[in-house]
Amino acid sequence: MFEILNCSVCHTLYTASLPAGEEAEDYDQYYSESNLSVPTFVLNRVHEIVGTFSAYRKLNRLLDIGFGAGTILEVAADQNWNAYGIEVSKPAVDAAIQAGHNVFHGSLREAAYPSNYFDVVTSSEILEHLDYPKEELKEIWRVLRPGGLFWATTPSSRGISSRLLGVHWTVMCPPDHTQLYSRGAVKRMLAEVGFGEINIKSHGTNPFELINHFRRASPSPASQFLRVQTSYNLNEGLSSSAMRRMIKHTLNHSLNLLRLGDSLKIYAKKPL
Repeated sequence: MFEILNCSVCHTLYTASLPAGEEAEDYDQYYSESNLSVPTFVLNRVHEIVGTFSAYRKLNRLLDIGFGAGTILEVAADQNWNAYGIEVSKPAVDAAIQAGHNVFHGSLREAAYPSNYFDVVTSSEILEHLDYPKEELKEIWRVLRPGGLFWATTPSSRGISSRLLGVHWTVMCPPDHTQLYSRGAVKRMLAEVGFGEINIKSHGTNPFELINHFRRASPSPASQFLRVQTSYNLNEGLSSSAMRRMIKHTLNHSLNLLRLGDSLKIYAKKPL
């Protein structure tokens, strides 16, 4: 059982004590054959995202931290990047090696890449897992070349789901996720490390989870709610036509204006 606290200054949600021993998440059990693949619409969206990195291509090296199923690595290689990956899950590393990717099993600090080595560093849904995120950001800043891009996503502690569901939001799930950040908290950490031109947007929500929680009939327990699968179904539906993509764009624009999106999308540059 973990106690979750809320910082009254930056509104970060964090566990009162860090998991250790048997409480700690076993990432070797995190991935299996069933979740080492992604739907086509996700692959297409990642192609769009990685395509925006071309403006930063100088050394032609991209690093994905916590690559998981290897989607960013696959897409980056397809777009002719020299792609590198870091992952703590051994099954994910084994699958990436089998697919021919250049990957390291362990932490970013243990990989000991040279300074100023990468044009782009990506980190999708990783910051919320880290015990000491600022130390990771310092190392990311070190391995990025001047003018390079750090791109990341992480759940928002101030999104609509966090505000309405509180500790019943399925994203609040220590020991897997130990910290959820506000937009302001992430921006402050990045600036303190040395990043400039920081742009953070908040997009997305899962209305199915909100409906499940508030419906009059007995809702499914948060632990049984299929967050990832329902999110996939929703995004696949909203990506299936030009009209639906326009609706998704409008909804995300509104969530960002209101700062109520459940996911923070981070773009931060290392100054020249």
